[in-house]
Amino acid sequence: MTLAEPISRLNSSAGRIPRLFLLTDDHRLPDPLPAISRLPVGSGVIFRHYDDPRRCGLARQVARLCRQRRLCLLVANDWRLAARIGADGIYLAEGLARSGRASPCRLWLKRRGGILGMAAHSPVAVAWAKTMMADFCVLSQVFASGSHPGQSGIGPLRFALWARQHDIAVIALGGLNRQSWRRIPPGCAHGWAAISGLSR
Repeated sequence: MTLAEPISRLNSSAGRIPRLFLLTDDHRLPDPLPAISRLPVGSGVIFRHYDDPRRCGLARQVARLCRQRRLCLLVANDWRLAARIGADGIYLAEGLARSGRASPCRLWLKRRGGILGMAAHSPVAVAWAKTMMADFCVLSQVFASGSHPGQSGIGPLRFALWARQHDIAVIALGGLNRQSWRRIPPGCAHGWAAISGLSR
């Protein structure tokens, strides 16, 4: 089974939003390049690596690899870096999205016609992403995850309930891999995202 197979069954009108995302992470995925090189064509990468001292140089490497492999690249919380490396859009943390500090990101996206993604951890946040006219939101965490040890997830049924409340593409995140993805009720998620689960 390939990584593309579990996501190909979803039906959605949001054609430009990838159905599979890799989130980079300073600690759990220090070198994201090998994982990115294994992604199916048309997948997405959300570049975070907030605290990495080589962030700018690594971002350029990621952007070059994404262009070569025809992957969609979003940069988290930094429109200047996104503009510098020619990213396809911005991904905003929930707190930043709900503050006035997101205005410069939105202006850059409007000029570029880029993709806007937002993090969400509640039904209220999903509604906010819709109000902000985001192209999609990433709703987490669905299952227990290594990113938040000791915390239980919202579960697949609650995820489905929250995701169906608003007309916005919702990406599932948290403890997901090719097996656990199948536990989410069909038709409620546009796709799924992971940090380390893509290799399982």
